[in-house]
Amino acid sequence: MAIDFSPDPEFQHQLSWARDFMVSEVEPLDLLFPGLHYAPPTPEIAKIVRPLKDEVRARGLWAYALPPELGGSGGSAVRLAQLNEHVGRAWWGPVIFGSQAPDTGNAEILAKFGTREQKARYLLPLLGGEIFSCFSMTEPQGGADPGVFTTQAIRDGSDWVINGTKFFSSNAKWASFLIVMAVTDPDRPVYEGMSMFLVDRDTPGVDIVRNFGLAGDPVGEGSHAMIRYENVRVPADALLGQEGKAFAVAQVRLGGGRLHLAMRAVGLAQRALEMTCERVLSRTTKGSLLSEKQVVQTYVAESWQLVHQLRLQVLHAAWTVDNGTEGEAREAIAAVKVAAPHALREVVTRAIQVHGALGVSNQLPLWEWLQQSHNIAFADGPVEVHQLNLAKSVLRGYQGTDSGWPTELIDSRLSEARQRYRELLS
Repeated sequence: MAIDFSPDPEFQHQLSWARDFMVSEVEPLDLLFPGLHYAPPTPEIAKIVRPLKDEVRARGLWAYALPPELGGSGGSAVRLAQLNEHVGRAWWGPVIFGSQAPDTGNAEILAKFGTREQKARYLLPLLGGEIFSCFSMTEPQGGADPGVFTTQAIRDGSDWVINGTKFFSSNAKWASFLIVMAVTDPDRPVYEGMSMFLVDRDTPGVDIVRNFGLAGDPVGEGSHAMIRYENVRVPADALLGQEGKAFAVAQVRLGGGRLHLAMRAVGLAQRALEMTCERVLSRTTKGSLLSEKQVVQTYVAESWQLVHQLRLQVLHAAWTVDNGTEGEAREAIAAVKVAAPHALREVVTRAIQVHGALGVSNQLPLWEWLQQSHNIAFADGPVEVHQLNLAKSVLRGYQGTDSGWPTELIDSRLSEARQRYRELLS
């Protein structure tokens, strides 16, 4: 099957509009309202943000990953990747385009697994940008390893009662509801004994013990919560998907989230490359422009290659989602999950280097982007886990030799070649 990533003229026009819109209207929001992109908007912020969201809706680009019947645009994964490269240039971009994490992933699983009542109660307001959500999965004693999760949900009559502690439940402080993974049958294997629940934030027993920030945030501030669930009682219809099928729900969300993160990493890396090129063509040292120094030229070339390679890899992963098998898509998504933080880290590091002291100052966004390259290495599962899973998947397509010698051994292959053509050689 032929692979062509070229957008048609109509969608190219949309992409051009999205980039111009991001640069002129959305990127300034990062300066005006830093760190507030996931917070419920104040009247002042809403006055600016809502008209921008309306413009995106009018262009047919709102919540692009979701089908039209759910308020989205229903675009392909490849088109979403091309759009997200521009949207990912600024922290406010996903919010303005209705594709912010964790809400996009939560919307996807609500769309796929939610009942009609759950969609009406949670999904529609979420898509409208009226509320925010939280995905509460990881735990303090084991991070993202479900084998050590201890948060339990026990059936009590027609209700479920949840007890346990979750860690790094992002955006819980602003969320109207939480999606909580809990053990519902400890006697079954881990991938069959967990379920997902929809829990209103104000349910009695939901206690945000502390909000953690990222490096650089003041102590006591942040939006990554440690949550204690103490006898949190929810009705039977709070179950999201089937009982014991939490991982089927989670994989839909996490797979898409990993791809979206990689898409946006392309946007930040491209922006860092643009900053690099501008700087080296502007700054003179030792009698010539930085752009004339051979070491700096290698920086530019290597950064361009990394951005281009990541872009193509992300587009190919998106193409496998649209056209490939589930296994192919899983491999491709795992690969971009690993590649994205590396590429972004390298490109941003070179950008910092050519900017000198200014590069590590708070007058440029580069240090924040460098931190983001490390953040996405952990988000939706650490890269090492994906590397191991990818390696296992790749190795299933190969086999070893009984003799223990390589099949490419020259002596063996030469002997086979002589045997094959012995009559002609004689």
